[in-house]
Amino acid sequence: MSILSAEGIAFDVKVPVVIIGAGAAGLVAALSAREAGQDVLVLECDAVPRGSTALSAGLIPAPGTRWQKAAGIIDSPELFGRDIATKASGEPDPLLLETVTEAIGPILEWLADHHDLPFSVIENFRYPGHSVCRMHGLSTRSGTELVDRLREAADRAGVDLLCDARVTSLFAELDGRVVGVEVDRPDGTKERIGCVMLILACNGYGGNKDLVQRHIPELGNALYFGHEGNRGDALLWGQALGAATRHLSGHQGHGSVAHPHGILITWATITEGGFQVNLRGERFSDESHGYSEQAAVVLRQPEGLAWTIFDARIAGIARQFEDFRHAEALGAILTAETVDDLARQTNLPVDSLKVTFEEVDGLKLAGGLDHFGRNFAAAPPLQPPFQAVRVTGALFHTQGGLVVDGNARVMREDGTALPNLFAVGGAACGVSGSKAEGYLSGNGLLSAVALGRVAGLATARAGMMLNEIN
Repeated sequence: MSILSAEGIAFDVKVPVVIIGAGAAGLVAALSAREAGQDVLVLECDAVPRGSTALSAGLIPAPGTRWQKAAGIIDSPELFGRDIATKASGEPDPLLLETVTEAIGPILEWLADHHDLPFSVIENFRYPGHSVCRMHGLSTRSGTELVDRLREAADRAGVDLLCDARVTSLFAELDGRVVGVEVDRPDGTKERIGCVMLILACNGYGGNKDLVQRHIPELGNALYFGHEGNRGDALLWGQALGAATRHLSGHQGHGSVAHPHGILITWATITEGGFQVNLRGERFSDESHGYSEQAAVVLRQPEGLAWTIFDARIAGIARQFEDFRHAEALGAILTAETVDDLARQTNLPVDSLKVTFEEVDGLKLAGGLDHFGRNFAAAPPLQPPFQAVRVTGALFHTQGGLVVDGNARVMREDGTALPNLFAVGGAACGVSGSKAEGYLSGNGLLSAVALGRVAGLATARAGMMLNEIN
């Protein structure tokens, strides 16, 4: 990844707005710029847009939506912002926090009304840290459906999408203005594409082991559950252009990825009354605090493994997610009528597992806190048939990145904006702060979709201003 001098460079074609990356952030940015009358070219390194969006559950938190109102859920951007700030210990930038929490609700309704994305709100469980139910998703509750529907919408809107196009270099002038990109094609040829505005929507650096070891050493050897193409290109380009960065150690982990199947297991298995044990059959943490920070906790257990234990009632809630159904189909979810049989199937020490079950049941009935600080009072005791899945911890995506303003413009260390560079989604510093425990469920797609819309409209406004000047 490099920044090359723009002096004397001729481009094969020039486009008003170029977007690098066709995940949720890039596609929402493209739809927004196109709607505002700009010609847009999205460059995607894969043969088909997928990226980290497709690997997610596709859930987007949003306050004050019509779906919440229909369900009788009272919410507001202010409440949402407080939840995010509380989880991240007050670290997120207040302006960015206000920008995304105010924007996201209307954006989901715009996507539903103008681009046929049929969102609904999850009402039957709440993710840790959210005061109310505000997670919105499509029918399959999968990121694959989300990115596919966004791609279809972009196609209908006349967005040009070029796949199998890996951007290797940016061409920039001395003042930091990016005037084009160089693209490698599968046949070995290179193309030079000029641009007036550039949006970096190519996520963070989770697929770059060196950067992960440097900034998130506790997950340096963890399973990476994001897209391997997330090599930190946006971060490295931005730094080379003099951009400011923030919270590079911030990230989303997950303490419940089925092993060895590599399938995300919804955290509803925990929040609805399930628990985790290590290979000794013992609980080892307050699992309810959050799935992001639980990744490193699980990895500190023997062999970096744990078993998530729940029951048929909880499985019924989890089954709304396509990933969970897929895990069931592959045999990752074990079922047993007794604790003895569950111990046999999981190869856990039966006496230890029985003690753990009795302890958890007692806490649920008494409504007390355990010695880790978890409150089981709201959950009923598990009932047979019991279920279990072997899991490990994983890094999903990074949350730190390039500093952006309220229009998603990339900022320098001195507080000025680079002339025509925007960053969205994982390329930009999000609202999760500097630690894993700062991640509130859905923060990744929140930043992707909200900043994507903001950047797309901002590039269109900037383009119109340039046309008026010229």
